[in-house]
Amino acid sequence: MCGIAGFLGNSISPDIDLMNMVNTIQHRGPNDQGVWFDEGVGFAHSRLAIVDLSPAGHQPMQSACDRYLIAFNGEIYNHKKLRIQLEQQNQAPEWRGHSDTETLLACFSSWGIEQTLQATVGMFAIALWDKHENVLTLARDRFGEKPLYWGWNNDALLFGSELKALKAFPDFNAQVDRNSLALLLRYNYIPAPHSIYQGIEKLKAGYFVQIAKGQKRCDVEPKAFWSFKQTIGNGIQNPFTGNESQAVDELENRLTESIKDQMLADVPLGAFLSGGVDSSAVVALMQKQSNRPIKTFAIGFDEPGYNEAIYAKEVAQHLGTDHTELYVGADDALALVPKLASIYCEPFADSSQLPTFLVSQMAKRQVTVTLSGDGGDELFGGYNPYHFAPKIWNKVKLLPTPLRTLAAQVLSGLPLPNKIQKLLSVFPAKDRQQFYQLMMSHWTNATDLVIGSSNLDVYLSDPTQWPTTDSFEHWMMAMDAGQYMTDDILVKVDRAAMANSLETRVPLLDHRVFEFAWQLPQHMKIRDGVGKWALREVLYRHVPKAMIDRPKKGFSIPLAQWLRGPLREWAESLLSEKRLISEGYFNPKPIREAWLAHLAGKSDNASKLWSILMFQAWLEAQ
Repeated sequence: MCGIAGFLGNSISPDIDLMNMVNTIQHRGPNDQGVWFDEGVGFAHSRLAIVDLSPAGHQPMQSACDRYLIAFNGEIYNHKKLRIQLEQQNQAPEWRGHSDTETLLACFSSWGIEQTLQATVGMFAIALWDKHENVLTLARDRFGEKPLYWGWNNDALLFGSELKALKAFPDFNAQVDRNSLALLLRYNYIPAPHSIYQGIEKLKAGYFVQIAKGQKRCDVEPKAFWSFKQTIGNGIQNPFTGNESQAVDELENRLTESIKDQMLADVPLGAFLSGGVDSSAVVALMQKQSNRPIKTFAIGFDEPGYNEAIYAKEVAQHLGTDHTELYVGADDALALVPKLASIYCEPFADSSQLPTFLVSQMAKRQVTVTLSGDGGDELFGGYNPYHFAPKIWNKVKLLPTPLRTLAAQVLSGLPLPNKIQKLLSVFPAKDRQQFYQLMMSHWTNATDLVIGSSNLDVYLSDPTQWPTTDSFEHWMMAMDAGQYMTDDILVKVDRAAMANSLETRVPLLDHRVFEFAWQLPQHMKIRDGVGKWALREVLYRHVPKAMIDRPKKGFSIPLAQWLRGPLREWAESLLSEKRLISEGYFNPKPIREAWLAHLAGKSDNASKLWSILMFQAWLEAQ
């Protein structure tokens, strides 16, 4: 895993210090650094050596034909197969080493950009300079496992793995995008293609864009080489026709192949293990293919009701892994809070970022690569709303919309339990899609809170991006896969792990597994109110059912209690009315009301307040 950065522009001086840009993301690759500059084009790379630890893996790397130069972050799991294809076609160069970076360059030279991207199995953020055509190509993997920011600063096109690298460019224009800030308040993260800075975007997952010197944003248009919408639609239109046993066999075969590919590394490798279905399935299939105990890692909390480490330990003992667990108290997590604004290069408010960082920090002491179980909920129907939202909507829709809207207005000011308050907030929905959008929103009135903001379209709110699905449950899963998974879950894991120079891999997000998951009919995912049926059936072949079947908890922390207790003083300083007014980003009244209601125990506003706090802490760090 690595960090990349660079720029493109007609009038950029060779005096621009590329090392300053890449030094800001050295945590992403502490083993080696490299820079390259030529007539207004600059590439920088910080390397975490995983495959081919020799100097033959150094980047930026030039192609054997000398046409292309690459800075690459990620892993191409099928790169050995790609080499064989090139050799069979008599298009292989004389190999200098065995890195996947060199393989990519050879494929680009022989097959071109789009065909190469479509041939890859892996995760990546790529910057490629074509010396013949004087064109820069930026590309990002199908699910957005690896980050890639890009945009113009005056006349310079900048790109990088994290915003830190772009900010290190001289005279960077760091203007907060208030519309993106409103998105943060609504979702607790900023969905692609938006970023916290005006003029800077995240390249969308599954896209590439090509830019020549002198071009501006209006001159270029990113292009998809792989599509959520098309893939999900194809799967539903061409369902799996075998029986249930054959479906479970096929799923296990695809997962086994994905995990086998992702266990390729020239450094120590392990896995996160929560004891839930997803991570347990990944670890079980890893251990099945390994002749030595897999290293597994779990984190536990001393707080009652928030500890899943006991379940992880049971699974680890049954599978025979080399298991390490770390129990942390409130003090350990609270000590990390002030560092979050520097770990996440733009404000990010999924509070499970805290345990994710701590388990990554623990794993890094023993390994350089970990596999995780992320993606299972979105692919196989694991999240609780998939099970209860259709039932609630079917009852809510029986009331006329004007009556529901009036009821929400009249009752919203009363001191009601949190679940009732949430139900009231979704009452005015005109259809089931808006019902889910409101249910997934933290501040539904975010544009009223952020001064000078307006609504922006994102995947969840833009029907033109939605695939055609056959049920409300499948539609919700498609929405979460296209936005929440990419812009929350994968961002959380990437930044938390890379802050510890740890590479994470997500075998459930092999696109071949994803494609098969969408061919499975809904009853092979959600059955009797329980999700992940097919994935559970795979797991039960390796781990006793009684060890796994229990209510879903999620990777959470007791944030509500902490904000009323040890974090209260820190939060109060960031949420003071005087401060909010002087900074000029927020309308302080609703924020103060939410904070005081939370302190008084009248409502649990922790997740809503966390988005404000993470922006305030990030702003202070800038």
